[in-house]
Amino acid sequence: MFRRLLIANRGEIACRIARTAHRLGIHVIAVYSDADAQARHVRLADEAWPLGASAPAASYLNIERILEVVRQSRAEAVHPGYGFLSENESFAQACADAGISFVGPPARAIAAMGSKSEAKLHMEQASVPVLAGYCGEDQRLETLEREAVKLGFPLIIKPSGGGGGKGMQIVTESARLAEALRSARRIAASAFGDERLMLERYLPTPRHVEVQVLADQHGRIVHVLDRDCSVQRRHQKLIEEAPAPEVAPEARSKLGEAACTVVRAIGYVGAGTVEFLLDRAEFFFMEMNTRLQVEHPVTEAITGLDLVEWQLRIAAGEHLALEQAGIRAHGHAVEVRVCAEDPVSDFLPGAGKLVRADWPGALAGIRADYGFESGDTVPANYDSLLGKVVAHGATRSEAIARLRTALSHTRIAGVPSNVSWLAAALDTAAFRSGPVSTAFVSEQGERLAGTTEAGQLAPFAAAAVVLGTAYGRSDASPWACADGFRLSGRAPINVTLRAHGKSLTAQVLLVAPDEVEVTITERATVTRIIAAGRLRPHGLLRLRALTGGPHAEASVIGQAVQVWCEGVDAAFALETPESAQSGPAIPTGSLTTALPGVVVSVLVSQGERVAAGQALLVIEAMKMEHAIRAPHAGVVRALKYRVGERVKEGSTLAELDEEPER
Repeated sequence: MFRRLLIANRGEIACRIARTAHRLGIHVIAVYSDADAQARHVRLADEAWPLGASAPAASYLNIERILEVVRQSRAEAVHPGYGFLSENESFAQACADAGISFVGPPARAIAAMGSKSEAKLHMEQASVPVLAGYCGEDQRLETLEREAVKLGFPLIIKPSGGGGGKGMQIVTESARLAEALRSARRIAASAFGDERLMLERYLPTPRHVEVQVLADQHGRIVHVLDRDCSVQRRHQKLIEEAPAPEVAPEARSKLGEAACTVVRAIGYVGAGTVEFLLDRAEFFFMEMNTRLQVEHPVTEAITGLDLVEWQLRIAAGEHLALEQAGIRAHGHAVEVRVCAEDPVSDFLPGAGKLVRADWPGALAGIRADYGFESGDTVPANYDSLLGKVVAHGATRSEAIARLRTALSHTRIAGVPSNVSWLAAALDTAAFRSGPVSTAFVSEQGERLAGTTEAGQLAPFAAAAVVLGTAYGRSDASPWACADGFRLSGRAPINVTLRAHGKSLTAQVLLVAPDEVEVTITERATVTRIIAAGRLRPHGLLRLRALTGGPHAEASVIGQAVQVWCEGVDAAFALETPESAQSGPAIPTGSLTTALPGVVVSVLVSQGERVAAGQALLVIEAMKMEHAIRAPHAGVVRALKYRVGERVKEGSTLAELDEEPER
């Protein structure tokens, strides 16, 4: 076994690899960009080395610099994690040439699966079922458009050299084809350095089922059961489970056999995942991820295996001491990905300081893998994954119930998170009753977005503002205390909160040192709320309504108010005259970006008339594209940025004059 391991990655996966390496007595070497100098994966390592600037190209994708650190740190092996260089054949080959063990497959196997189009040809030759499509060498846009029309709609466009769902575009009609091809090509070139595209028949409601495989250097191959990863947004997985529910035994057996056929066909070594689309009784090869998957913990939970340990043992030349017949599922496991993103705003990712990051502790059957803790900064340079919460139970329903409880103990504040969305998804009858398709997110619609949480939790937020500050404190001077005291009796305290672009006004009457009566003006509702304790700096205030119901917890730090209640949460900004005056002056009709990023496309011209909802510019931020759309019909007064220019958070990108009514 290796004595010194360098982890060429960051965040949650670097922390997870370090945990197994430390258990095996391996010295862990971390690397970090400028943005990650204080990151958790750096704190957990035995030693850490700087790579360079925050941009991935200058740090985690900088092969030359990483190999230099490998030599200087005397690392014997490199684990690439997932993302970044994990599926880069040049990096794998460079490690081999330098005499360093690459904890992954040989470069030739990565190359065989690195291009989706070439992988598809390999699978056809190996008699593995594939979907109809186009993956030819002629990549001219006119050729792609012609082939798309021949294939028919709906179809899906995929970057040939990519993975992880990035750049994929679903096209249902010819009118959207040209724009979708250009967008997919931009992302492919930016994310993978390869602008080639492939077209494929699109199945509207398939299931995304994948098979975990292990193969050693001595020819032994096993599959480690299957997973279902159908709950996705923008082709990025959000909820995964193992084993895949309600798959007929014969189909499950054929999936495992097909995955092993793929491994043999390309001479694969290490841990990998073969992904399929399952459409009723039929399945089709989609791609192979030649690395560890984000969702690998659900497989570990039902088998008791440590897949990172087996990666290390295989890379060290050990024999795979596992028999196929001995690999069985014990119970069921479900995982959710907790991301810094706002489902209300179309899953727009967020960045900034994590005021709070509480992960579920010692709960039965619960595991949390995470890369961030309270006080850490979430950079805007990388993806939005904060961590994962995994539940294991004897049955699927028990695993879901345990996971739902764990989410009620997961608290993220300071950046937006999808925790409420995940909890709502687990609560749906569709998910609880059985397997869902990849159309789950679109079918469930806005009911999962969390737009109602702000209204439901506003009384607790207003109560926390009053009870969690100096209001009503017995040790404060009655003249210095802003508790609404009057000689003729207490008067209500006005509290204005803002959430999702809307303001809520509350009148809070302090009726006792730890009790308030909250009236939400817009809803004409009155709630009596009592506190179970005082807020401490960076602490939580426990609240409950006197009329009954669950307890809520709230955090008030500066102007930020966060409320959690049984897995549902809402973030509010406390509006004061001072905060209103100190806010940036934004021109009327302006469109701003919520995240720093790069302008990758300007779709309109100054003076052009646009319709409501029309895309004006496209920003790339946190490895995703975000279209800036017109909030109303109008005329473009000004465009502030050009393609390739970097924009800061809150930047005004364009100004739009509203179309006068006729």
